[in-house]
Amino acid sequence: MRKLLAAIAVVATFAAGNAAAQTYPSRPVTMVVPYAPGGPTDTIARIMAEHMRGSLGQPVIIENVSGAGGSIGVARVARATPDGYTLSVGNLSSHVMNGAVYALPYDLIADFAPVALLSFQPMLIVARKSLPADDLRGLVAWLKANAGNATVGIQGVGTAGHVFAVFFQKKIGTPLALVPYRGAGPAMQDLLAGQIDCMIDTPTNSLPQVRGGTIKAYAVTAESRLPSAPDIPTVDEAGLAGFHFSFWQALWAPKGTPATVIDKLNAAVVASLADPAIRHRFAEQGQEVPAVAQETPQALAAYHKAEIEKWWPIVKGADIKAE
Repeated sequence: MRKLLAAIAVVATFAAGNAAAQTYPSRPVTMVVPYAPGGPTDTIARIMAEHMRGSLGQPVIIENVSGAGGSIGVARVARATPDGYTLSVGNLSSHVMNGAVYALPYDLIADFAPVALLSFQPMLIVARKSLPADDLRGLVAWLKANAGNATVGIQGVGTAGHVFAVFFQKKIGTPLALVPYRGAGPAMQDLLAGQIDCMIDTPTNSLPQVRGGTIKAYAVTAESRLPSAPDIPTVDEAGLAGFHFSFWQALWAPKGTPATVIDKLNAAVVASLADPAIRHRFAEQGQEVPAVAQETPQALAAYHKAEIEKWWPIVKGADIKAE
């Protein structure tokens, strides 16, 4: 009798979970952004939430849970009930770099169910206005001539910007003096003041200064030019072939979230990314929408794994530690 009751309980639990998945969502959905309001990940999350509420028929609420390079917010989702009501919006730093920098209480792949890639943001190689080089080849030559003394601003120790700078050093074969800041804003202020020589920065942060003529832009770290800045050459065109990387954003749910729920969330993301208004707003932020083939959960899973395999050896090889 006891075994029969246990079996009935299992069936009832499964049936209840299946019914809940079929009626999902029946209440507001929370997207946890692991950073303070105002940054690129927060901006992308809010743009997506606004459109996805129409597809899902429920409010999509943004909750900012910052701290420890994003790991506190990500941990909150890793521990959440896998019912599709608590989601993780993250990026290259929070869902890749952190795994090599911090001792995390969760597994970045095993503890999450991928939903979809949201956007890509290639970076810009920029420098102070007074730096004598007029193109990327000239910048690299100048950095080599000033090996060990040329300064590169980074947006915090252990951040994606830090790793990009290390990658840049490795690519050009020249040691650089990395100067850490508490974010891209303070770093840009010193670049404008000529206190540092160059940065690898987001278009969102740098393009207003480039357009204003207060800093120089040498190249975009992508295979194609930015639609929002078509006059800036790619790294391939500028002489640093293959120096490609992007600061991307994506959406995950906790592991164990029903497949039907993941499918509904993915469909809401895909519908949002197909909307011309969303694409225009992304372009204004220097963001690129993934190709349709890259918008599936399977594509995110494969891309996420590949990014970990690419960046972890660089981070660990440079002995980058969290502050």
